[in-house]
Amino acid sequence: MTATRGFGIDIGGSGIKGALVDLETGQLIGERHRIETPQPSTPEAVADVVAEIVHIAEWDGPVGVTLPAVVKKGVAHTAANIDHAWIGTDADALFAKRLGKSVADVAMLNDADAAGMAEIRFGDESARTGVTALLTFGTGIGSAVFHDGKLVPNTEFGHLEVDGHDAEKRAAASVKDNEGLSYHQWAKRVHRYLTVLENLIWPDLFIVGGGVSKKAEKWVPLLDVRTPVIVASLQNNAGIVGAAAAAAEGIEH
Repeated sequence: MTATRGFGIDIGGSGIKGALVDLETGQLIGERHRIETPQPSTPEAVADVVAEIVHIAEWDGPVGVTLPAVVKKGVAHTAANIDHAWIGTDADALFAKRLGKSVADVAMLNDADAAGMAEIRFGDESARTGVTALLTFGTGIGSAVFHDGKLVPNTEFGHLEVDGHDAEKRAAASVKDNEGLSYHQWAKRVHRYLTVLENLIWPDLFIVGGGVSKKAEKWVPLLDVRTPVIVASLQNNAGIVGAAAAAAEGIEH
């Protein structure tokens, strides 16, 4: 029997968000729960918050969890905007133990990959053919690349070097806030980043997401790149939705 509901948790540099998801529509069911990411964001501290969110939601099924990290077979291999103690951590085992579940009932994914999977499934149909790159602009820049709807996991294109800088150090949404940039000023940096990326992988479509996608009308029209740019239909909930779907279907990378 195919699950019609799932639970996803999206771990970010500033907040940890979780919600019940309708897997037929990709919409959240009820309230989205958000708790500030603990500082320092060690594996144990983050696991405590994840357990709290699952408890609040009174959910006892499989749980999908995203990390801002390269995740291979449940193990974190990098740590972008979270504590470096995550590197080498068996996140599958950590969360399974903290949630009182079997490892099979926990699915770990890179955060942008999860968001991209949700957009491919529930978003604009044009994203399902050709090369599509989803980019999440938040504390950092996450990337997910698909060819004809199939994911190439853990691309980490947010860390491309652009004009001598790590791309996300110049063009993440957090940089806009931290440096007090206007949308016009920040869009110039995003434009520059996108031109470098499109000359590298020649995508057919960019999907832009993350919290700043809620204000898409203020900056997306300023992006004058050759690749079509659309806004993530699930906006900042895409990671939660993708994680929930992955847990329900036993998908992991």
